[in-house]
Amino acid sequence: MELIVALGVIVFKVALVIAILLLLPLPLTWLERKIAGHMQQRMGPMRVGWHGLLQPVADGIKLLTKEDHIPAEADRFLFKLAPILALAPPFVVFAAIPFGESVSVLGNEITLYISNLNVALLFVFAVIGLEVYGVIFGGWAANSKYAVLGSLRTCAQMISYEIPMGFAVIGVVMLAQSMSLLDIVRAQTDVWNVVYQPIGFFVFFVAGLAEAQRIPFDLAEAEGDLGAGFHTEYSGIRFALFMVSEYVVMVLVSVLTVILFFGGWNSVLIPLPPLLWFLLKVAFFVYLFMWFRFTFPRYRYDQLMAIGWKVLLPLSLANIIISGVVFS
Repeated sequence: MELIVALGVIVFKVALVIAILLLLPLPLTWLERKIAGHMQQRMGPMRVGWHGLLQPVADGIKLLTKEDHIPAEADRFLFKLAPILALAPPFVVFAAIPFGESVSVLGNEITLYISNLNVALLFVFAVIGLEVYGVIFGGWAANSKYAVLGSLRTCAQMISYEIPMGFAVIGVVMLAQSMSLLDIVRAQTDVWNVVYQPIGFFVFFVAGLAEAQRIPFDLAEAEGDLGAGFHTEYSGIRFALFMVSEYVVMVLVSVLTVILFFGGWNSVLIPLPPLLWFLLKVAFFVYLFMWFRFTFPRYRYDQLMAIGWKVLLPLSLANIIISGVVFS
């Protein structure tokens, strides 16, 4: 009986996480448009629902009912598979993400995570790296020169920035003496890692912007001048899956930033519930993503690659050396 209950709890957690991640783009697209509007001294969505609250629903209906176009010369199997490959890895990663310790429900302790892996950090970077296959297949399968060029630029960008992003967290692992995300948060009970690892945080967050392909690092898509890059030939629900993937990656980078550098659910000064503290911190970094999008200009592609290889990579290596000397 206990085994059945435990399995039921796991299934419920998985279903809840998937449902939340699938629905997150609805409020986030509305919020991003509103932030853009207020930053540019305009109203943002106003027509559909009160203050445009139903605009994401209207967008969803539009995407679901649009023609599912597949180019005549495309590889149909890979063309259909690509959006799934782009969407699945960010969802799988959340199986190892803790949102808190535990809560008491009807006298039972329920943990706020699906799985506590002792190598969770390694799992996260290994799985999220698979997202690049969705980009490769999406561009190549469309049999379009522009889509292929977009996918090649995206792959180069993602792979280049994953290297300093991975190196940036080595100092955090040194401090916590563990790759478990729970242990990393527990090690920040008194002092957050950002105090000891400001360089690591800077490298991680900037690389996270590039990994999520957000301005000023959205050269691979650049909707304003390239038409959308690797998913130029996609429409309807398949296009929507790529967009959902982008928002989920943005939330994932925000969650990891909070866990690795800003104490996770550990509170400071104001005694709020741990889960609320965690969500507030994540919301702050999601806002930063949106703020940067409407503040900074887009880099040229050579500048983007130079920042990754000539700035972030040396900084991440220097951070490892300094951390090794100081914390050894």
